[in-house]
Amino acid sequence: MKASIHPQYHITTATCACGNTFETGSIRSNLKVEICSNCHPFYTGKQKFIDAGGRVDKFKKKYGL
Repeated sequence: MKASIHPQYHITTATCACGNTFETGSIRSNLKVEICSNCHPFYTGKQKFIDAGGRVDKFKKKYGL
């Protein structure tokens, strides 16, 4: 690799909008994220499956389920 063309890599603190902080590696000194594993619906188990426009019913009707 060529010398002095790569950015500095830091161990930085990432701060989520929910208030959670965690350490990660980045070329930036501080990171602010909108969502993390503590508040993401998939990881918290609060994910809601929404039938958008009756797609499930349309599928069941089409294939006779």
